[in-house]
Amino acid sequence: MTEQDTDWIGLMIGNSRLHWGYFCGQTLLACLDTPHLREPLSNEFLQQIFPKLLTNKCNCALMVASVVPNQRELWANYGNLRRITLKDIPLLDLYPTFGIDRALAVLGAGEKYGFPCLVIDAGTALTFTGVDGDKKLVGGAIVPGLKVQLASLRERTAALPEVSLPERLPQMWAKETAEGIRSGIIYTILAGIEKFSLEWLNLYPESGIILTGGDGDLIRDYWQENAITSLLVDKTIIFQGIAAVKGISSGLIDKGEHI
Repeated sequence: MTEQDTDWIGLMIGNSRLHWGYFCGQTLLACLDTPHLREPLSNEFLQQIFPKLLTNKCNCALMVASVVPNQRELWANYGNLRRITLKDIPLLDLYPTFGIDRALAVLGAGEKYGFPCLVIDAGTALTFTGVDGDKKLVGGAIVPGLKVQLASLRERTAALPEVSLPERLPQMWAKETAEGIRSGIIYTILAGIEKFSLEWLNLYPESGIILTGGDGDLIRDYWQENAITSLLVDKTIIFQGIAAVKGISSGLIDKGEHI
């Protein structure tokens, strides 16, 4: 069996969940999310989450990137494992504390849709990450995500109620407290997305803007009711980034190539 035909798993350990992708060579066959682990990883656990794909297969190769140090310790005894670090990412000007999740997502977006590109990741944090046509980091920004902002108001104030996110864009000018919270958080986030997107398109008019992350579909739905620029939603770009790193490390892809 050649490297191109080998099955393997890519894993991004995020702040809230584990993001799994099952590959054959460079082809993503399946992806899913699970809660963080509470005990060390086992082959049996992998077979439970990918039962149809991992039948009779043990010790599947695992490529892991993490932003949660205490979760990383649970992988120490897994034999066929490789950790991804910033040194593995073929992008220029990444600073030492740059998030590996952001690096993989913007790498994957660029490989799939072309550079330059802007990635807006709507997860626990809402992040903006821009890379130019030479695969050089232009920069970005980080703010609390939708659910973190809601939780912060609930936890830090005595009189404000617990509020959930609506499926549809709320009225901007609210007449009661819960709706006012929804309006304030959602519209300020949409305004921020609009500002960063328009500024980015001023710099790179032909660039793609890719929205990803757990709240990506929800923000896309809000955005479509209030849109100025178009956003492409793709929740698989981080796996595309992991596959690019895997391909380079295996010699299947040159650092200067797109996959």
